Amino acid sequence: MDHRETDRSQLLRERYKDDLFPCKLGIKLEEVRAGYARVSMVVTPDMHNFNGVTHGGALFTLADTAFGMASNTRGTALAMHISINYLKGTVSGDRLTAEAEEEHLTRSTGIYRMSVYKGEDKVALLRGTVFRK
Repeated sequence: MDHRETDRSQLLRERYKDDLFPCKLGIKLEEVRAGYARVSMVVTPDMHNFNGVTHGGALFTLADTAFGMASNTRGTALAMHISINYLKGTVSGDRLTAEAEEEHLTRSTGIYRMSVYKGEDKVALLRGTVFRK
């Protein structure tokens, strides 16, 4: 990682403190570096849907947070599209981790793959595209 990437990663760590929505959900930024980010959260009862499992929006927000951090390591990036596949349910008390990894980068776009895990079990898969300013 060169000096500019280190500076950008540090800037994103500082800016994340003001990203109130994921912070209110208890999403913790664990790692951020060029084209990659990892975040985590513990599922709480208020994150359940009416079926008693983690609401899809909570899983999506966790993965989207990793996506935003990873894609913005290359400069300002704005999401254009994200798709999600839910693989397994989770419940209160589960610690979830989301990783976002860059797959393809051009001057104007980037494609990222996100995975959400409960321990070693993959519980959701996502793909996203950003517009790079």
